[in-house]
This record gives sequence, structure tokens and C-alpha cells, in this order.
Amino acid sequence: MNGFTRVATCVPALQVANPAFNAGEIRSLYLEADARSAALVLFPELSITGYSCGDLFEQNILLNAAEKAVADLTRATIGRRSVLVVGTPVRIGSRLFNAAAVIANGSILGMPFKEYLPNYREFYEKRQFRSGREFSGNTISYAGQDNIPAGLGLVFQSPDGGPRFGVEICEDLWAVTPPSSNLALGGAEIILNLSAGNELVAKANYRRTLVAGQSARLSAVYLLAGAGVHESTSDVVFSGHALIAFNGTILGENNRFERKGSSVYADVNANWCRALRASWTSFHDSPVPSSIRYVRAPVLPPAPNLDCLALSETPFVPADPATKECRCREIFSIQAAGLAKRIEVTNAKRLVIGISGGLDSTLALLACAHTTDLLGLPRKFTLAVTMPGFGTTSRTRSNASALAEKLGAELREISICKSVEQHFTDIGHNPENHSVVYENAQARERTQILMDLANAEAGLLVGTGDLSEIALGWSTYNGDHMSMYNVNCGIPKSLIRYLCAYEASVSDAETAKILIDINDTPVSPELLPGPQKTESILGRYELHDFFLYYFLKYGETPENLLALARRAFPESIPSEAIDEALRVFMRRFATQQFKRNACPDGPKVGTMALSPRGDWRCPSDYSPSLWISP
Repeated sequence: MNGFTRVATCVPALQVANPAFNAGEIRSLYLEADARSAALVLFPELSITGYSCGDLFEQNILLNAAEKAVADLTRATIGRRSVLVVGTPVRIGSRLFNAAAVIANGSILGMPFKEYLPNYREFYEKRQFRSGREFSGNTISYAGQDNIPAGLGLVFQSPDGGPRFGVEICEDLWAVTPPSSNLALGGAEIILNLSAGNELVAKANYRRTLVAGQSARLSAVYLLAGAGVHESTSDVVFSGHALIAFNGTILGENNRFERKGSSVYADVNANWCRALRASWTSFHDSPVPSSIRYVRAPVLPPAPNLDCLALSETPFVPADPATKECRCREIFSIQAAGLAKRIEVTNAKRLVIGISGGLDSTLALLACAHTTDLLGLPRKFTLAVTMPGFGTTSRTRSNASALAEKLGAELREISICKSVEQHFTDIGHNPENHSVVYENAQARERTQILMDLANAEAGLLVGTGDLSEIALGWSTYNGDHMSMYNVNCGIPKSLIRYLCAYEASVSDAETAKILIDINDTPVSPELLPGPQKTESILGRYELHDFFLYYFLKYGETPENLLALARRAFPESIPSEAIDEALRVFMRRFATQQFKRNACPDGPKVGTMALSPRGDWRCPSDYSPSLWISP
């Protein structure tokens, strides 16, 4: 597994104005993190002294003790691979700066200074400290070491091209233009924030939103370590909030108000940040600020076993159950808005849709119902057509008809058997030969019926093919591959199951029973007599959706896709099944681009799609040799 780095954000127990004690607590958590192969270990703002020292910061005895404590911690890192980032006050001449000491293997690599000092309400930092903007030099001497890079705009990078990181301190994040924005433009994929924000009602939610939002804005990993409960409580209380976020998602968070020290770990990948930034062209429209200075850092150790990597088996599906209703309603709203616009611009008199009793046509039929409701049209505006063929089962046929009736659509049944048999006669195909001709003839006959019905009804043919099928090319070219507008094209199979389950949860008992049975029915094209299960041929759709997500979003290699899938599905799917599914995914994704290049219009729903007019523009005839093993 390439590219993963373990990071830790720690909140130690402390005593206000006791640097020796605090250094001991920091050292304990640092050694624990080092033993767990954390590459970066972050501690809170001014954690050497405590943030709430007030005018004690003007006492030389405290500043000298803090410097000695940093020197002791620096020696504690000798022979260890973890980088320690700890907050300390630094006096230069008559100015006192709120600094972070970035320490590795017995050396202070650099000392970033805080730029924005809060001086409002309960905060009065300007009483003791000065902004890093007032530092006119480039280096300082501190804790027995000379020529330490210091000040603003420091980006730490290792010679092996590994993760680059930068530091901002507490209020910097809350500023209108956070310094982390410039650090990210300078290449930092990981931002470390030493914080000491006090706790107020609802402030933790805002802090969480701020951290997640900045990580998304920068396409970066963002760590925050907040001052803990042992700070002075004379006027305010601190909670020791620790957070790790990546690209808008919280990867790890501690329990606030812990009386003992706590740590949060996550395995992160700087290459994912780079992939996101490379595709997000606006990121590079802002030039690298001239104030950025690069500081040499050691080679960071790789994450050893990905124990701290948060992986979902279904990355397209919302992880938080609390957001389920909101997310599902939003998806249906996007589908309905897109389809409604197409109805209006084409002046369509009907919606025409083929229904099979399977997941995809079920979701598309539900989207049609939402659309007619949105436009104030009767549900009969939708013409639902079931077209039984040689492999249609009574279960799917019954479910398709029952759902159409429950949703109020007009239902028609048109058997394709006789017309396809005549077609076999016309082209000289033996119907006992169940080849691709046997299957595709049925798919194209169904599409012809639907297209002609749409013409006859002055209607619009609604497509049903989903994002998973589009990725794999699991459709008949100019058959079920084609429609006049495809409402499902941005939704993968795993998310369709989720949406149908949601719709069941908000429907009447009879409709819910139908939807639940559709969800429980094995996915099948039903083109051959007897049982025909798609996942027996392709592999599990959960795997294909997993591969698609990490391949398309982060440009992951087949080797990493395999390792990630084995990590995400350690027990639910055998390793050999994962291996085979990946081979199928890479081969089919590479060879089926010609279908994607001729796909109909349809709305993008999530963060990725495969439309050649949007997310994925790719030649149909590229060589797949880099992705497919011989």
C-alpha cells in the first residue's frame, strides 16, 4: 500500500505554568504515538506552559522554563521517526510570539508563529503576544539550537516527495483569510492547527464545521488539537477538542472534557490531496504566495497497517444515519429537477419508462413520480411499460406491475417474445443458441418499443441505467444503453439500494412491502431462461462501486485498490472474490468507454459522474496496459 501516513492529534493533561510537568505529559503521548508509527504528532497551542497563563507570560522564569522543556522534548525525539509539533511562547527581543516547535530526531526543524491574535470578548492575546507579521528575520536561536527557520509561511517537505505540511495556530483558522490557504497553495497537503479555543454552547459544532470546511476548501488533511480541561477555569472552560478531517469529512474526533490525556489517529494519503487538486483547476488559479518558505523535513514513516484508516464498504452511501432523510430527498430533488426541465423544454406530453421489477427501473419510476408531483401533473402522466421476455420471472413481473399501480402510473404490458423470435428468423439466428445475440436482441427490442411508444405519445423516454452499469459497460449498446434522458446516470447501485430502502421507510405498508422485495431480489438482466445473476458474472456491486469511487476520485492504482478493498471487506467477501472483481472492473472499465462516449443526457448527482460532457472525457481506444495485468 503506497502513500498512506499516520497522523495523531493529542491533548495532554497539564498544569498551568509548569513546563516541566507538561513536557512529561507531552512526552508520554508522543512516545505512544511514535510506537504506533504516527508520522506527525500534534499538541495544543502553548501546551508547554498552558494557554491560560495570562500575565505570567511576562515572567522570564516561565519563558526560560518553557525553553528548557522544549529542549528536553527535542532530546526525547532522538532516534525516533515521529515529528512532534508542540506549542510554546518564544521571546525575541522585546516581542513575545505564540509559536509552534516542529521537532524531529533531536532537532527543531522550524518554528511557525501565530499570525492572527484574538483580542475581543474573553480573548486578550495582544496584551502579551505579537503577530508573526512583526517578525522581521528568517531564523532564530532557541532551546540550544541556532538558525531555526521561524515566522510565517513555512512549508515542511521531505526529500522523497512525501507529504508536505504546514502549521497555523488557533485564531488563524477563524480569520477571514486563514494562513493555511497560502500554505496549501505552497503545496502543504496536511495542515496542523495548535488550538486553545474555549468551550461554549454549540461552539464545538461550529469548530467541527470550520475544520471540515477548511479541509474541503484546501483539498487537504486538517488536524486540530485543542487545549484541555486542565487549563485555568477562572473565566472560561476548555474541552480538549481534537479533530482530524480530510476533504470535508471528519475522520477522527475525541471525547471532549476528558480528565486524562487523549489521542486521535488517522491514516491519510497526501496523494489523494494531490489528485483532488490536480482535477480542481481553480485551485491553481491562485499563485503560490511569495512569502512561502520551504523547510527540509525528514522522510515521514508510512502507515504500517492502515489500522487507523476509516474505510466504508459503501463510500457512495451517507455514513451518518442522521443525514439519511435529507440526503435521499436531495437526490430525488436533483433527479426530479433535471427531468422536469427536460419535460418543459421538449414539451413532452408523457413520460415513458420500461420497468422490470429490478432496482434501476424502480428508482427511475420513483423519480418520475417525484417529477410529476413537482410539476403538479397527474401520476398517469407516466406510462410504465413491462415487457416480459424469455427470462422474465413471475417475481419481478409481479413487483413491476404492483409498484406502477401503487404509484399511480399508467401500466401497459407488451411481451417481446414473438417479435424477438421473428427477428431471430429474419437474421438466421438459432434461438437455442443463447449467445450475446440472444440477449442483446431482447434489450434492443425493448428499447425500440419504448422509443416508438414515446414517439406515439409525444413523450420522453426515461432511461434507467445506473452509474455502476455505465462504469462497467453492463448494457446493450443502443439498447438499454440509450434513452432520451437518464435520471439514474449519476447514481451507483449501492446508493440505489439505499434510496429504495428509504422510500420504503416513508411509504404505506403495501408499497413498502413491494420496495423491500425489490431490494431483496438478486440483480439480473433476465435475458436467459432460468436463473441469471449479474453478480455471479461480474462480482459484487459493492466491490465495483468501491473500486469506482477510489479509482475515479483519487486516481488509485490497481494495487492500492486491491489493498483498500481487502481492508474494507476483511470478512464479508473472500479475498479471491475481491481479486477477480478488480480484474473484471479494470478490464470492463477500460474496454467499454465507447458506450460512455455515446451516453444520453442525465443529471450528475454526487461528486462524480461518467458523462463525456462532464467528469470523464476519455478516448474509446486508449491502451489499458498500465491498468490491466497481462
